[in-house]
Amino acid sequence: MLRTYIFAGLAFSYIVIIWIMSGLPHNTIIELPSKGFDTFFKESLHLIEFAILYLLLATFFLSASKFTPKINMFIALISSFYGVIDEIHQSFVPYRTASTIDVIKDCIGVIVCWYLVHQAVFYQRFPIIVSFIEKILNRKFE
Repeated sequence: MLRTYIFAGLAFSYIVIIWIMSGLPHNTIIELPSKGFDTFFKESLHLIEFAILYLLLATFFLSASKFTPKINMFIALISSFYGVIDEIHQSFVPYRTASTIDVIKDCIGVIVCWYLVHQAVFYQRFPIIVSFIEKILNRKFE
């Protein structure tokens, strides 16, 4: 039960961190010396930012309830939708921009993680992922 609260806290904290960081100018946290690499690095973060959110929410639901394919899809949709909300939020922040391509990158990251978790949990594919999930949840999958 304590694990469930910890996973919920991690997911909620990450949502808040995304919101706060999206409200800051793009170079507030880090600005790399090479402008080209800085742009590439920050744009590539879209692929993992909301994938991490999906993984945190999936871990919470895996620990809290019966994890079904419908719940898994719901979590993926919520994570992707938060990516859309984040882009809308950025459109109101000075020195930030919102773009459809960023939303697409956010969704690609979520879809990849959704697929990996779906295959691991429901079909026991990707044994390394199955093993990792079982270790953090401290239980075996049927």
